[in-house]
Parts: sequence; C-alpha cells; structure tokens
Amino acid sequence: MSQNMKKTIGHRGIDPTGETTYKKTTSSALKGAIQLGITHTVGSLSNKPERDVLLQDFEVVESIFFPSEGSNLTPAHHYGDFRFKTYAPIAFRYFREMFGIRPDDYMYSLCNDQLIELSNSGASGSLFYLSTDDEYIIKTVQHKEAEFLQKLLPGYFMNLNQNRRTLLPKFYGLYCVQAAGKNIRIVVMNNLLPSAVRMHLKYDLKGSTYKRRASAKEREKAVPTYKDLDFIQDMQEGLLMESDKYSAVCKTIQRDCLLLQSFKIMDYSLLVGIHNQDQACREQASEEAVDAAADQRRPQGQKSLYSTAIEAIQADAGSKGSTDTEDKTGGIPARNSKGERLLVYIGIIDILQSYRFVKRLEHSWKALVHDGDTVSVHRPGFYAERFQKFMCTVVFRKISCKYNLSMFHNVSLTLWPLN
Repeated sequence: MSQNMKKTIGHRGIDPTGETTYKKTTSSALKGAIQLGITHTVGSLSNKPERDVLLQDFEVVESIFFPSEGSNLTPAHHYGDFRFKTYAPIAFRYFREMFGIRPDDYMYSLCNDQLIELSNSGASGSLFYLSTDDEYIIKTVQHKEAEFLQKLLPGYFMNLNQNRRTLLPKFYGLYCVQAAGKNIRIVVMNNLLPSAVRMHLKYDLKGSTYKRRASAKEREKAVPTYKDLDFIQDMQEGLLMESDKYSAVCKTIQRDCLLLQSFKIMDYSLLVGIHNQDQACREQASEEAVDAAADQRRPQGQKSLYSTAIEAIQADAGSKGSTDTEDKTGGIPARNSKGERLLVYIGIIDILQSYRFVKRLEHSWKALVHDGDTVSVHRPGFYAERFQKFMCTVVFRKISCKYNLSMFHNVSLTLWPLN
C-alpha cells in the first residue's frame, strides 16, 4: 500500500506498512491493549465477593489508566498510553458463570496467546479477533451499538435466567479502549463457526430478497458468505432435518424472534455454516497430509455451556437429542437434497440494531422503488414474522416421509427413497 490509509471501510483501514488499523490505532496495539485490560479487570473482579446482580450493576463503568511506563496498578508496555473501560463487570461476570465460564479460563483463552485477526470482516468496517482456542470472537462495535447493548442488558439478563438455550449471541464482556483521543468499543462473544471444521458453505440470511445476493467480489473468497437469493437458487429443497431437530430449531427461532421484537430489534441475520461430512471424506482421500494436520488442531469441544448450535436448540439440559452423527463441535445433523450428511452451525447475529428513525427513512425510499414486503429493513413485528417464515419453510425443512428416517443414523452416503 503506497498511500496512507489506502483502503478504508468505516473506521477500519490499512497503514503504509500494510497493517490493519482501527480509528488509526494499529491492530497489534489494539490487541495488546485488550489483553492487558481484560487481564486486569478479570483479576480485580475476582477479589470482589460473589453476590446477586442488582439493577444498578448494569450501569456501572469501571476505568483504569495504562501509562506506557507502567504504574503501581498496571505493568509497563509498548502500546502507548491508553485507558481501559469495563462496562457492567458484575453483570457480565454473572453471564459468564451462567455459561460455565470460569474467570481463569476466560482470561487464559483471551490473554495467554496472540489473538487471531480475521480478515473476513464484512461491510461494517468492524475488526474481528478470534481466541486461539476457538472459544471467543472479539468484535469492534460502534458507539450506538455499545450504547444499545447496555440498554439491552437487563432484558437480556431476564431472558437468560428464563432460558439459556438460545440462538442469540452470547455476550461475555463489553469494553472500551481509549487511545489517541479515540474510543474503540469491543464486545466479546461466543464463536459460532469452529475454525477447525471446514465450512463448505456459509450463508447470511434475513428472509429478504431485495439485493440479497453475494457480490462478485464476495464470491472470489475461499469461503464466500452467500445470501438469501443464493440459498433459494442453490438449495431449493433446503436443509433436511429429522422431525425433532426441525421442531427444536423452529421453536428456538420463534422464541428468540419474540424477544428481539419486544426490544424493537431488527435487521438481524441467521448465520448458517454448513460442513458437508461426505464431501470432507472425499477431500480427505485426496488431501491426507493436509487433513492430518487439521485433525491435530480439531477442538475437543467448546468449553462454555450452551455455546454450540446443537446445545442452543435442545429443550433442556437433560435432552436426549444426541446422536452418533453429532460431533464434539456441536453441529446439528442434516441432509441436503443429494442425501449427503451435513453438520449445520447456526446463530442469530447483528442484533444490536434498534428500529430508529434512520431505519424508517431507509425503508420509505426503498419501498418507492421496490416491493416493500421484500425490503430487509422493516418494522420489527413484520421483520420477525418474515424471518421465522423464511427460516422454517425455505431454509430448514422436516424430512419428507418418502425418505427413510433412519438415514440420519447409518453410514450410507445416499438418501434412499422408499418404494
């Protein structure tokens, strides 16, 4: 890159050395500040006694200054002076405990090794980091999104207490790095798509058809993120599931949409990752050496509770939904129209969107030039209804009675129709 900040998307850019920047802070400095800040805040939190979460806990913001030369509370570092803010520390500690995350494991996962920067950050201009153990995603968020999450926390808390099995994002922490006069807000979430599992297909689905097709540039990527029109075209028979899995998926989506609608949240998507087990077997035959290396880093299952797709949809902790086709990474077993065995990873993303005036304006002018019902920015009630209908009639489908239901439990590569 010969020109300073030659490529910029939102606050994300590239400096003259080729390193990613966010609000002109280099990615390496941001990663270092995040790790120092989380180490300090989690450590200091462990000294505070356990107690019930109070309403005022959701509004608490703790702040600590990290001078580069160090202080009596912070170590010396080479990232430049910065301030680290932790939002609702007591409340988020409770959330982490609900998901079975111990403080030392949380700190070790995020701070012991280098965070991995993900290149596929989408059109939002956000930066994404992955912990080396595949457990957590760190995402930069805009001021309005962070503000909205703070307002959402009490309701989020109430929902998790009632039902921990959800496809909504699992928020584990909200922080802010103040550096060079800029505020960089980050959220720590569960990682939906385990990187040690090859995703053969990936979709971002909203239930809308207006301009919902992957761009030519997106299609050039190794694993493009396709959209609604692509799914309709390429997977006309949808993802076929056993009756109990299909019902569990649809009930979970319905329950989550009801909550999102109650907060007037919309413009969210369902992220769908598809691992084709039969295709992987064929690939393994021709890539033995590559797959052997991949197997060495296959995770032993994610440590946090309710964080995988199969856990998120099952009705209760004692559910007997586990089958031999479910692996430790938590994919939901399914089939495609060819009868190939799939593991499907799903989660609702981009929920920090409230139905503001700007969204109403956006829908109004779009509706003038296109059918209003197909526009992805819609009133929350309509959006939720359309989202559910699309997911449970187009994307996920109950296996037809003309097929042998035992196909999910045998090793046959073919979906055999009954005579």
